[in-house]
Amino acid sequence: MEAVDRVQSAISLVEDARGVPLSASCVVHRGELLELLDGARNSLPQDFALAQQIIETREQILEEARASADALITHGREEVSRMIEQTNIVSAAHAEAKRILAEVEEDAHAERVEIEAYIDSRLATLEVILNKTLDAVHRGREKLQGFDDKHILSDFQE
Repeated sequence: MEAVDRVQSAISLVEDARGVPLSASCVVHRGELLELLDGARNSLPQDFALAQQIIETREQILEEARASADALITHGREEVSRMIEQTNIVSAAHAEAKRILAEVEEDAHAERVEIEAYIDSRLATLEVILNKTLDAVHRGREKLQGFDDKHILSDFQE
């Protein structure tokens, strides 16, 4: 902003000028002051054009910022919607997983009861077989013991 600098220099020239006694007037070099003011007048159109360009650029930047902000807000809303949808999907998946787990636990319990009943029946059958075998062993031992007693008695009779 060349014009502003030149006007500021002209103001400084007047402020620093030698004052006329008993008045508000001062002595200023006419050529210096006219040169500063003429330079300010000549640079004003350029400075105004530059200022206008800055204002237009600022408006363009603000418009781009608004568009970018709108895009970010739209994207944020879409992201929130997607996250909510995923949350709903995750919640549904958790509920389904709990249902499946309960079903599997129920099936496992039913199978465990069935297996325990099968094992108990097999053990009962084995117990019956072992009891019959044990009875046969006892009868056999008793026969052997009775055979020995008869054998001893027959030894006495001779």
